[in-house]
Amino acid sequence: MVRLTKIYTKTGDKGKTSLASGKRVAKDHIRIKSYGSIDELNSILGVVRHAISKKNAKVISEIQNDLFDLGADLATPIVSKPKFKPLRITEKQVKRIEKKIDEYNKKLKPLSSFILPGGTMSASYLHNARTVARRAETNMVSLSAREKVNPSALQYINRLSDLFFVLSRVENNYGKKDILWKPGLNT
Repeated sequence: MVRLTKIYTKTGDKGKTSLASGKRVAKDHIRIKSYGSIDELNSILGVVRHAISKKNAKVISEIQNDLFDLGADLATPIVSKPKFKPLRITEKQVKRIEKKIDEYNKKLKPLSSFILPGGTMSASYLHNARTVARRAETNMVSLSAREKVNPSALQYINRLSDLFFVLSRVENNYGKKDILWKPGLNT
């Protein structure tokens, strides 16, 4: 269990921070950017939880907890002989997200156009979360080009942005408040 007794440590004052393994890296290292964007996403979901309908708030709470798991996964480099059993995103967590996407999507009419972010406040926040999830995925892909990354972690973040898209449509009264893109409207 985590125990925080002191918030500042002064160990990062020179632009370095520690990974879960104890290894020190620059604060602008792609691994730090990867789990930093996960932290940002989790913060946005804190706002989403206050705006979203009560029936959908539980899934957001579950995702917020998963995002701490994902942050821990990313903060712990994959090594051949770890000093401790690392927390990793699992296929079960990926499948849970896929199941939710399918559950929500079957209640929606197919789209005939792209939609613009907006509609209800909760849908707007979910679109914001979707774009941050995409950036987090991009950071993770960059990290995976340099170092080994848990494949389930990459799948999870990819599915998560899809879930936020579908859930935004659900929050837009099952698509009735979606704002459709009209190509060339202002040309």
